[in-house]
Amino acid sequence: MALLNSLLAALRRGEEGQGLAEYALILALIAIIAIIALIFLSGQIGQIMSHVDRSV
Repeated sequence: MALLNSLLAALRRGEEGQGLAEYALILALIAIIAIIALIFLSGQIGQIMSHVDRSV
């Protein structure tokens, strides 16, 4: 609960809230890029995992 209160207090402050929002946007962008990369590389990753499974 204290974490939530401190987060809300940070959002109420002008510049610190803006900085927090910028970090959240950057984090969301990184997550979207990672998901897209995994979607495009899923076939290759599956082949590598199959090869590793057969060699064990």
